[in-house]
Amino acid sequence: MSIRRILTVDNAADLAVLKQVSAPVEGGVTDALRALMDDMLETMYAAPGIGLAAVQVGDPRQIIVMDLGDRAGAEEGDETGQRNPRYIINPEILWASDEMASYEEGCLSVPEVFDDVERPARVKIRYLNYAGDTVEQEADGLFAVCIQHEMDHLKGVLFIDHLSRLKRERAIKSVKKAARAA
Repeated sequence: MSIRRILTVDNAADLAVLKQVSAPVEGGVTDALRALMDDMLETMYAAPGIGLAAVQVGDPRQIIVMDLGDRAGAEEGDETGQRNPRYIINPEILWASDEMASYEEGCLSVPEVFDDVERPARVKIRYLNYAGDTVEQEADGLFAVCIQHEMDHLKGVLFIDHLSRLKRERAIKSVKKAARAA
């Protein structure tokens, strides 16, 4: 496994890749695909983050990894830090609730920027897992937020695209300033 470079919005070439619509994975789940997902997970842990789409490491295919620990489905405030990696290939939302929820989001491709985004509070999704099995499940809370955030990446949408133009411009300016300082 290896840590890959995460593309960021302050670099024009990176931003062009991040804005691409990701293609579905063809040919099923292979050992090469599993190796990519393992690299993505290691990259996400090192960043640190809780979700990462393949396009964020320069591979515009519909692949997501995430790890909410055991926080997904746990009682509020119950964070024991256990790892619970999820591998999500070719995800699709089958259903989204009318009820909306706002959550403060951040993104590894927009480092150190956080803002509230409103999304459906619950979704039902279908995807292939690490073994290549089809999974259907409902997501709520942090899992619903994270899966929708990462699926946006697959459509070339960043969380800052949900913000006002002024907030989006400030976010990008902030990331560019931090990159110059580093």
